[in-house]
Amino acid sequence: MTELTLPENPFRQGIDLRRVPEPSTLVIFGATGDLSRRKLLPSLFMMHKQGALPSGFSIVGFGRRPWSDADFRAFVKESLDDSPGQQPTRDVWSGFEQMLFFARGEFDEPEAYGGLAARLAEVDRQRARTGNRLFYLAVPPSGYPLVIEGVGRAGLGDRRGGPDIARFDAAESNSPARVLTEAGWARIVVEKPFGHDSPSATELNRQLQAWFREDQIFRIDHYLGKETVQNILVFRLANGIFEPVWNRNTVDHVQITVAEDLGVGTRGPYFEETGTLRDMVQNHVLQLLALVAMEPPTSFAASAVRDERAKVLGAIKPLVGKAVDSDVVRGQYKSGFIAGDPVPGYREEPGVSAESQTETFVALKVFVDSWRWAGVPFYLRAGKRMPRRATEIAIQFKRPPLLLFGDDPAREPEPNVLAMNIQPDEGITLKVGSKLPGPTIDIHSVHMDFRYGTSFGRRSPEAYERLLLDSLLGDATLFSREDSVQEAWRFVDPIEERWRERGAAPMAFYEAGAWGPKEAANLIAREHWAWRRL
Repeated sequence: MTELTLPENPFRQGIDLRRVPEPSTLVIFGATGDLSRRKLLPSLFMMHKQGALPSGFSIVGFGRRPWSDADFRAFVKESLDDSPGQQPTRDVWSGFEQMLFFARGEFDEPEAYGGLAARLAEVDRQRARTGNRLFYLAVPPSGYPLVIEGVGRAGLGDRRGGPDIARFDAAESNSPARVLTEAGWARIVVEKPFGHDSPSATELNRQLQAWFREDQIFRIDHYLGKETVQNILVFRLANGIFEPVWNRNTVDHVQITVAEDLGVGTRGPYFEETGTLRDMVQNHVLQLLALVAMEPPTSFAASAVRDERAKVLGAIKPLVGKAVDSDVVRGQYKSGFIAGDPVPGYREEPGVSAESQTETFVALKVFVDSWRWAGVPFYLRAGKRMPRRATEIAIQFKRPPLLLFGDDPAREPEPNVLAMNIQPDEGITLKVGSKLPGPTIDIHSVHMDFRYGTSFGRRSPEAYERLLLDSLLGDATLFSREDSVQEAWRFVDPIEERWRERGAAPMAFYEAGAWGPKEAANLIAREHWAWRRL
């Protein structure tokens, strides 16, 4: 009897082992920093553990500490031991530690990059033998120009970026096309923030493009690596029942919430210069909006998907002058309680001015001027010290047109809501009306739930695992392109300008542990709606 073998799902529910990248070397600038220790190194270890890294793959840490390879390996081992669920077994660690090397240098020392080039050549001879290199800037934004210039002048960036791989094309997944020079490819990954306004973003792009082509530049936003975020397009386009209602004819409004229960912690000085609008809305929140509102791409090639995301960001109606006063709320948390524990207010945090006017919360009402979404408000909010950590996209549909179940509006069914839970419990919920058992017509809302963990019985990869794999493959689908970054700043800059004009006047305050200031509730209540309780 012939055994039935189901085809693998081309939509990549986990690390896709059919797409193992070529042998290459990953260089982490800032390898001893917090991002590397908490996110990059554990993600790389998990990729190794799952067999997602090729034979000959190497990781070269670059930093100022006078370390040997053995010192760096001990640091990585300690980082993994401190990472929940990442404690390596002896056999798995033995293979991983052979990938680890260290190169010492200061970011502002030009000669250090010559030493790095020599070290990379040495490691490549021992390991990958391809010359393929991925440079990861896990450094503060002030260090970006130094590293970019150093890598470029050392001749490490003048290589090909690789192919534009169709993202969900199962036919190509076993043997992706390769476009390489004799010297191999080079790519660079840049963490957010991509500048602090439009001019600084333009300057950062100029610095990058002096040494790298656009197809070699990967601007990373880890929210785009989350499983539910990637599933937005699959959910819309792989199910024929949803795309026909995904428009102004049936959707009343959309709510996007990015809530954090943490405060600024030790990041006070950084946050004072940034604020929530720049730190969260300009990138994470607007990218989520773009994925919800974009048109179906002509294919799942990176260029086609990124074209449609950029169009949405360009179509967001600007908020200028008095429109900022009426449709944007900026808030700041005061002292309060999180999970029953007292926490200080923002102005009491280390490194924060006692008279700070930096926002820790933003709520906005925006419109996308497109045929699909004309007249549909998008309510966005992001904030710190809220009751719980949660990120959700909720599409609220219009009410039924007639009161069929009595003259009392209170007896009518609630609107249908499609909620995509991005964190912490990744999944999708659809709220529908159902009749309660009994002789009378009483409508009660019920939920149809889908959760990744329970439905597939397998672990969803961390966002950094997915994005690191894609950058090694040269797949830029989930990374921001220059035009998208500029369009996001085009929307954000006039809001910041209006706030500067008005000084302290627009600031609203909320207690830590609340869902933002009352002004945010009033913003959505004008249309007789309320923010969803998460």
